[in-house]
Amino acid sequence: MTESLHKIVAEQGLVLAFALVGVLMWLSAVVCRRLTAGRIHASAIAIVAALALAWLGGVLTGGKKGLADVPAFAGLALLGGPMLRDFAIVATAFEVDVSEARKAGLVGIIALALGTIVPFVVGVLIAWSFGYRDAVSLATLGAGAVTYIVGPVTGAALGASSPVIALSIATGVFKAVLVMTLTPFVARFIGLDNPRSAMIFGGLMGTVSGVTGGLAATDPKLVPYGALTATFHTGIGCLVCPSLFFIILTHLT
Repeated sequence: MTESLHKIVAEQGLVLAFALVGVLMWLSAVVCRRLTAGRIHASAIAIVAALALAWLGGVLTGGKKGLADVPAFAGLALLGGPMLRDFAIVATAFEVDVSEARKAGLVGIIALALGTIVPFVVGVLIAWSFGYRDAVSLATLGAGAVTYIVGPVTGAALGASSPVIALSIATGVFKAVLVMTLTPFVARFIGLDNPRSAMIFGGLMGTVSGVTGGLAATDPKLVPYGALTATFHTGIGCLVCPSLFFIILTHLT
């Protein structure tokens, strides 16, 4: 038995990673159902728990990959890597009804534009209030407010410091968790009950994980539509934040 477990840990790290995530999701579902009566979606609870485990892994090992730095959980580095992440995001688009997606029209495009510009401006203003004055740091932190993917992409492109990039990721993660947990509470008040409104919502909020988790707690049928525009939002942010928005900031600072 011990030999079999050792073999799984040593040679089947990805399988163990899937099992760990499965257990975490199951426990999160139990907490969601019994402690919050479904008011906070299991995905939001799982993300917070995963962040806590990542922090614990960093404290125990002194590494930079969270729990993946623990040899037994090295498979998490592949499971949580960009390849499987992007595959999961793209896969959501296959459930979209094209005729419904077209209904977003011009409003959807405007939502994408506002969802990129407004968070960036807010992020830059907050960064400015905390004493950041160089265009590189401001652009990176503003991009982090767009999503936690756009932040590090922008920082890496512009040569931002590691602490600034880390702070941009933290900003994006905070936004994702906030969107995920608050969406079910506000959905009824903003008319978030059809594919068109879900696409507009995804364009405005931008964060794929936040929108997906929030819509899953509201109505799982809306998830592909919100994720579709949120994914476009991430791509647009990666294009304009380190280029157009950075150029504008260099002239303003």
